[in-house]
Amino acid sequence: MGFKAFLSKPFAAWANIGINKLRKNAVALQQKTFDKLIADATNTAFGREHNFRDIKSYSTFVKNVPVRDYEGLRPYIDRVVDGEANVLWPGKPAYLAKTSGTTSGVKYIPISKQSMPEHIKAARNALLCYIHQTGKANFVDGSMIFLQGSPILTEKHGIQTGRLSGIVAHHVPAYLQKNRKPSYKVNCIDDWEQKVDAIVDETLHDDMRLISGIPPWCQMYFDRLSAKAGGKKIKDIFPNFKLFVYGGVNYEPYRGRIEESIGFAIDTIETYPASEGFIAYQDSQTEKGLLLMADSGIYYEFIPVEEYFNENPTRLNLAQIELDKNYALILNTNAGLWGYSIGDTVKFISKNPYKIMVTGRIKHFISAFGEHVIGEEVEHALLSVARAEGVDITEFTVAPQVNPPKGQLPYHEWFIEFGTAPKDMTAFALKVDKALQQKNIYYFDLIEGSILQPLIIRSLKKDAFIDYMRSKGKLGGQNKVPRLADDRKIADELGPFVIGALGH
Repeated sequence: MGFKAFLSKPFAAWANIGINKLRKNAVALQQKTFDKLIADATNTAFGREHNFRDIKSYSTFVKNVPVRDYEGLRPYIDRVVDGEANVLWPGKPAYLAKTSGTTSGVKYIPISKQSMPEHIKAARNALLCYIHQTGKANFVDGSMIFLQGSPILTEKHGIQTGRLSGIVAHHVPAYLQKNRKPSYKVNCIDDWEQKVDAIVDETLHDDMRLISGIPPWCQMYFDRLSAKAGGKKIKDIFPNFKLFVYGGVNYEPYRGRIEESIGFAIDTIETYPASEGFIAYQDSQTEKGLLLMADSGIYYEFIPVEEYFNENPTRLNLAQIELDKNYALILNTNAGLWGYSIGDTVKFISKNPYKIMVTGRIKHFISAFGEHVIGEEVEHALLSVARAEGVDITEFTVAPQVNPPKGQLPYHEWFIEFGTAPKDMTAFALKVDKALQQKNIYYFDLIEGSILQPLIIRSLKKDAFIDYMRSKGKLGGQNKVPRLADDRKIADELGPFVIGALGH
């Protein structure tokens, strides 16, 4: 065991004392966070316009501050981007995180000097929880790779601007910088495919022990690494590689192929970072769920998904939530986001401590026929059948077909890139349809009532989704393929990649 690994264990034990306080006192910590946020922002433009001086309780806050998405908050954010101080939060933000919105184009999310350290602390604590629970610390003595965006920042009216992962790269602790990959020069390559090739060349003969990134782009790295090494498994290229850290998407659709590429079932840590704040991370290798960060400068609100589009939806704080219920996640942050709908849906699987699962996106659903099928349901339906059948799924997306050929009923159309295809495609499609019916009673009723026919699968050629994302200029980085949509924007563009139709 190296010196860093030796020191990391008492450090992890010390950090766990603080994390235990979080686990046991989340509601009280949320109240403390609420009080501080209101006090700190009282004299901002937003605070004055929304009467923060008179807000003494959460119920009063709800009356004064409406829920807004990015477009709703944009008039304030635009003022921040233009260099105005004291708009949403005291002073100017330390950074603007640049993200791609599906409806808003480029979005700029403020990151303050108070919120930036929380991103680093949460990422650090996720690793320390793993060390403390498992006793495995040797990964800190070798190289660690973080597949991320370019760290090159630009300036907007005195505010440093760039991708979140690029901003975070400037705050990696000094004790990790020496064994962190890729190098700054390689990390600055903007073209994703050139970047992955350069990372392969730079790391092929290194002692990689921890790899972190969004699963589909890590898979691309693994594929090119293996090809460069003559088809070797990743475990044979990096014999000390023991920990995979991921976030951004559900890992399960990628697990089979990634573990096949690596050569064994590697330990994993799931994280839930966003430009708006680091929301949760996996703190246990034996218990499900992500520990909600109740003390990180974010005050959370939750709207029952079925009420989200109502004019006056129910808004709940942490003390009021119920288990196993889907909520739209609303943030109030120490970077100045207020009543901010981040667009994600979550459900709580534990209150002791408060642990969540990310279940989808509030705007990523199918309800063309009143079924309101969500991401969690389609993922469960497909993956439960795939596991039972020994089928490997590379990627997929689902859309409604409301204008089928004459004489046919409408249906849900599934576009799937298979790693290992089913032996009987038609039987596989029917089993997935049955599994979805079991998860969603409205979908069951539509099938039983002959309003819809069972789903149809379009099998896609190899690398279809990589080619599609490349064609949209969204290859790599933090970009992800939406799993489902209520329209056919993506579905219609996948036509050239279809190699077969399977189903009823």
